[in-house]
Amino acid sequence: MAWRCTGRTNAELISNMRKQGIISSDRVAAAMSNVDRANYVTRPSTAYQDSPQPIGHGATISAPHMHAYAVEHLLPYLQPGAKVLDVGSGSGYLSAVLHNLVSPPPSPTQPHTPQGKVVGIDHISELVEWSKKNLEKDGLGHALRDGRIEMVTGDGRLGHPADGPYDAIHVGAASPTLPQALVDQLKAPGKMFIPVGVSSQSIWEVEKSATGEVKKREIMDVMYVPLTDPERQKRGY
Repeated sequence: MAWRCTGRTNAELISNMRKQGIISSDRVAAAMSNVDRANYVTRPSTAYQDSPQPIGHGATISAPHMHAYAVEHLLPYLQPGAKVLDVGSGSGYLSAVLHNLVSPPPSPTQPHTPQGKVVGIDHISELVEWSKKNLEKDGLGHALRDGRIEMVTGDGRLGHPADGPYDAIHVGAASPTLPQALVDQLKAPGKMFIPVGVSSQSIWEVEKSATGEVKKREIMDVMYVPLTDPERQKRGY
């Protein structure tokens, strides 16, 4: 049903995903409503289409329904104050959504809400710099400046141990096998959402228990761009 979710506005896109049952949580709906997808694509006129779109350098921004699925699956670990790693952060869109979940603004009932951290990592330096501009444009420059969002250039297959371990890890490109470095950087307890495979791919939900036991579960078939090195990506793999 995901292809039916395209909207004319960001609000309509979110509403359509709720109607189709892709978004079931009020927290996820609010977080995605607070991030205008038009600020994170190369063609704003098609920002609210429910489809992946190229963002240059051989990279794409995933379809909105896949971002919604990812956040819904990781939601128990996206509490205020949590630390999250977004691998293959691209345009910065999902990093912004994750920020809204782990660093919500104070409210009258919760004036001292814990503030978390989102680390977005991509191996294309031009995309990292562009993502920072996108976040600024979307009103999140303060979060970049105070370190609640950090966008770094690096090999996402190796994670970013300097800020680990992470309550949740999202991977936005398909790895041939499950990267052990990312499993090692999961907190106990913690959860990862990652596409795995080459010609045939599926999303794996990788959950680490409080005692360090790791369980893996395949949840849906997908087709993502590969998690690879910058040279191969720019050559079109």
